[in-house]
Amino acid sequence: MTPVVLIAEELAPAAIEVLAHDFDVRHVDGTDRPALLSALSEAHAVIVRSATQIDAEAIAAAPRLKVVARAGVGLDNVEVPAATARGVMVVNAPTSNIVSAAEQAVALLLAVARNTASASAALKAGEWKRSKYTGVEMQGKTVGVVGLGRIGVLFASRIAAFGTRLIAYDPYIQPARAAQLGVRLVGLEELLRESDFISIHLPKTPETVGLIGEKELSIVKPGVRIVNAARGGLVDEQALADALAEGRVAGAGVDVYAKEPCTASPLFAFDNVVATPHLGASTAEAQDKAGLAVAKSVKLALQGEFVPDAVNVQAGGVVAEDVRPLLPLAEKLGRAFTAVAGGIAASVTVEVRGEIVDHDVTVLKLAATKGLFSSVVEEQVTYVNAPHLAAQRGVEVSLTTQTETVEHPVLVTVRGALPDGRTVSVSGTVTHAGTRDVIKLTEVDGFDVEIGAEGILLFLRYADRPGVVGTVGTLLGEAGINIAAMQVARREAGGETLMTLTVDQALGAELLTSAADSIGATAASAADLRDE
Repeated sequence: MTPVVLIAEELAPAAIEVLAHDFDVRHVDGTDRPALLSALSEAHAVIVRSATQIDAEAIAAAPRLKVVARAGVGLDNVEVPAATARGVMVVNAPTSNIVSAAEQAVALLLAVARNTASASAALKAGEWKRSKYTGVEMQGKTVGVVGLGRIGVLFASRIAAFGTRLIAYDPYIQPARAAQLGVRLVGLEELLRESDFISIHLPKTPETVGLIGEKELSIVKPGVRIVNAARGGLVDEQALADALAEGRVAGAGVDVYAKEPCTASPLFAFDNVVATPHLGASTAEAQDKAGLAVAKSVKLALQGEFVPDAVNVQAGGVVAEDVRPLLPLAEKLGRAFTAVAGGIAASVTVEVRGEIVDHDVTVLKLAATKGLFSSVVEEQVTYVNAPHLAAQRGVEVSLTTQTETVEHPVLVTVRGALPDGRTVSVSGTVTHAGTRDVIKLTEVDGFDVEIGAEGILLFLRYADRPGVVGTVGTLLGEAGINIAAMQVARREAGGETLMTLTVDQALGAELLTSAADSIGATAASAADLRDE
């Protein structure tokens, strides 16, 4: 029987052509739920964009389904855990829109610099007022790039052609790599103070939400122009509106919003704000690239071949059943390590101890590498692209094994050397509670802990003294943040102490800073260890 590929939304003709020769290509309106469920009954693959919901019900209606393909970057409309449980591969097109997104940021920056949108609106309304819309040149100006991921790098390379000076804030990239790109790495405060233009290119994580708020906007260079075409919520919209009203910020280009769809924002009241409805990926080329990429992945999957863009398939061949429970542990340790370290290490070692090393545990290095980058890059990190991301950033990841353990039957440690010479480590294990595997942290940077590696974890380091726990609890309570678990570890009374808390919701950067300041913490960080 010829495999059936069901196309639930519009797809580029070139993408359909990739599939037409080898498969039975059928079409259905993915928004017509009864029709979709009926058509899925014979489908071996389904391709969607953003309007079609492929949830557990849809997957259950497709007994022959082998692959779900999303012709785009996100996977919000695909229930990946349900697909994984059924052994259904999920693929997307993670790089299809990076050029379009970078060009959108450039377009917004230029439009803000030259007052293009407001001047156009005025002229169409019958006004010819050239002097009112005098702009500024790019040449010779300092452009601050917040985030040097793939899109940030593309933006920087394009904006450099205008004769600009480029500086960047990104704690997760090595200075040598930035130098290769012609960009000088600086701290966030220095970037804010020096930049004539600022463009945001960060993923949305607990630590980046509200990264540019009232405090940050109070220290920007007067007359700065700010662009956010990355993720809504990275820039506080009300704080930006206040800065525009006060004249500290001369203009802004905004493509993304904290809540979308967005048809009302304090930013819309300003003529010097260019606002667009999340058009970063809205180009014909990006849509065509997405369709073509997933069509090729679907073809590979149905032919039983390796799929580079699979988001729920482990690379490295067959994984032993005893090793499988350690995959989420290793990944979460990688995430926790990055949070505690405050950046990416120059080198990382994944240490595996216990009789488990009688099996091939190479995949645990891969899982840890995935975790290292999951919160610091814009694209979705997979078992396939994690090594590439490490190589791009000059991070060497190695694996060591040892049969003996001290306290636990199996122990995994992620240990890394930072550029400043510090060494940071995070360890954990998996225990069994009935039929459920429980993942725990057992050590954080030399402190012995025992806390579940789940939810959102906060790490606060400070000098031991009475009243600290109450201070933190009160501050979080006043902010409406519930504490699910807490553990305090110290080496000696009055000495250096680590407080680890599990909270029910993400903290913005400002609240995390407030919590740290309230107890005089020497370090504070948050790790999102929620299951993806």
